This record gives sequence, C-alpha cells and structure tokens, in this order.
Amino acid sequence: MTPVAYSGPLAPSPFAGLDLVAAAVLLLGADRRVLWANPAAENLFELSRKRLVGLDPGQAFAGGAALANAIAKAVASGASYTEQEIELSPAGKAKLHLTCTVTPVVAEGAEMLLEFRPIDRQLKAAREERLNEQQQANRELVRSLAHEIRNPLGGIRGAAQLLERELAEPRLIEYTQVIIGESDRLQSLVDRLLAPHRLPAFRRVNVHELLLRVKGVVQAEFPQVPIALDFDASLPEAEVDPAQITQAVLNVVRNAAQALPGAASDPRIVVSTRIARNVTIARRMHRIAFAIGVEDNGPGIPDALRERMFYPLVSGREGGSGLGLTIAQTFVAQHGGTIEWESAPGRTLFTITLPFEPARGPQRLRGTTDASQ
Repeated sequence: MTPVAYSGPLAPSPFAGLDLVAAAVLLLGADRRVLWANPAAENLFELSRKRLVGLDPGQAFAGGAALANAIAKAVASGASYTEQEIELSPAGKAKLHLTCTVTPVVAEGAEMLLEFRPIDRQLKAAREERLNEQQQANRELVRSLAHEIRNPLGGIRGAAQLLERELAEPRLIEYTQVIIGESDRLQSLVDRLLAPHRLPAFRRVNVHELLLRVKGVVQAEFPQVPIALDFDASLPEAEVDPAQITQAVLNVVRNAAQALPGAASDPRIVVSTRIARNVTIARRMHRIAFAIGVEDNGPGIPDALRERMFYPLVSGREGGSGLGLTIAQTFVAQHGGTIEWESAPGRTLFTITLPFEPARGPQRLRGTTDASQ
C-alpha cells in the first residue's frame, strides 16, 4: 500500500502545521529517529523539541517495546496502525498511559508520523474494574485447587518421613529433608490460599531485603542465568506482608528464569526498584508509591497468551502449573497494587506497583485521593 502523503503547511518550517495539532505528534526520519516534535508532544513528555530531535523512541522513552512493535506493524502493512494502550516513561518522568497511532508518511525527509493521546481516566478505571473481576475469579479457582492439593500434599510429607526412618545413609536422608521442607512450604502457601478472608500481615520492612532473598532462591535454582540488581537507594521502608510480596516477586522472577535458558545467547534478568510519583493504583491516586521491575531478555510473551496469562492453569511452558502469575496477582491485589507488563522479543518487563502504606477499610491514607473523583 502506498504511504499516505503529508499535506500540511510547509512554511516557514516544513512541519509548522503540526504546531497547531492538539495531539502530541512526533515525526521520524528514515533512520527511525525523531525529526520533529510539536508543542503538544513537548508538553506531554515534558521534554523540549531540542532534546527529542535525534533520538530514537527507545532512547527517548523507557518501556518503548510496545511503541517499537506498533511502528514495525505500520511499516509491515504500509498503513496506519493504532496501539490502544501503551506505557511510556520519558527519562526521569512519571509513566504515561497512551494510545498511539503510527502512520507512514512522505514529507521532507519524514517517513513515520506518531500521534499520542492520553488514555481517558474512565477508560483506565473500566480496565481496572475488568481486571478486578478477573482477579476474583482467579482467587476462587485457586482456592478450589488448593483444597484438592492439601490431602495428597500431606501424604507426600508423611511418606517422606516414613522413608527417612528406613534410610541408613545420611546422604540419602538429605533428599527426604528436601521433600519435607518443600512440602511444608507448599502447605503454608495452600493455607494462605484457603483463607478467603485473611488479610495480609502488614509490617514495615526493607523491600530490598526481600528482593535479595528472591535473588538468592532463583539464582540457586538457575545458576546459569545472571540476576542483576538495580535498586533505588532512596527507597524507604514499606508496609507490606513480607511473605506475600516475596512470593509474588519470586513467581515473576522464576517465570523469567524459566523462559531464558536456550532462548537467549546472553541470558540476563534485572530486578529494579524505583519511586513512582502521582500514580493511580486500583482507582486511587497516590502522590508517592514504589515500583518493582523484573526485566529479562528472553523471547517475549507469545501473542496467544497475552490476554490470558494471569488466568489459572494458563502456561506457556510445558509442564508449567499456570498458577505463578495468578498467585502473584492475587497477593499484589491484596496490597492495593497492580502488576503491569510489556513484552517484545528480546525484552519483557513486569512492573509491580505498590503503595507504601496500603489503604485499610474505608478511611483514606495521607497522600492518597480517590481517582474517580
């Protein structure tokens, strides 16, 4: 299909007409670098035109995988392509939730026009409502599965104890101790899943200590996958349930590690922490929160799983239980937080965003407002 010709005013600047457009517009050249940015784009991204020009989107924005994917689809089809929900973080700025339309053009060296519009707050709230309903269905199914797991789990532990009494070699007893220890850990997890009204046991903790523990567990299980830490040292202590948040992050990091061996020539995982400012979490505006990022350079999430990956029993790995992300989402939701993700071949990023002090009951915490108002 022939690219759309750009017919805007060309004087005094070839792209002067874009200055009058209300939507944020970037023009990319043949090298996919920013050639022009209109004032609306400067306001939206809080970056001057001078700073934007010459950058490719991956340099200008953190989390640009979805944007790169939209550009690739527009190039492949030769026609406009709209990505309804993308998240971009200009360097040092808050995360933006946007729709983006990419259109091939022919105009004074420009070959691609990118048009950005912020997602309407009501649309974002409706999306969160759908996610909440999904989470509730997930929790009910997981509890049903936990009931079925409890009895055979007790049998496994009991059999391991009986076998241990019959073993004479200390070397073999070590294996039964592993079975018993893992059975106890799973029993503890099952007990939490079977407590429908159990609230998280909040206490103030250093989140980085929890993440160091996660790294140790996964690194021991997958020694061939390096795990780097990129912590914001200014992150204060947060009020969370340490067991639940540790399990949630552990499930996400373990999923990344399982996807990497054989899928990347130089596999790596980066676990990061950042302060998040002026963010909406579960329909509530927080002036300050914190984000835990888990990024890997694996093959990305298959298209067939993208809409269903938080559902129980949905797994992209042969032999996978399909419960890891479901449990992670449940625990994060109980903290009033969210899990968001973006994925493309070579880069997948999960971001867990949590308030420092979760709301309890109908009262509002200092520093939060109802986002629906």
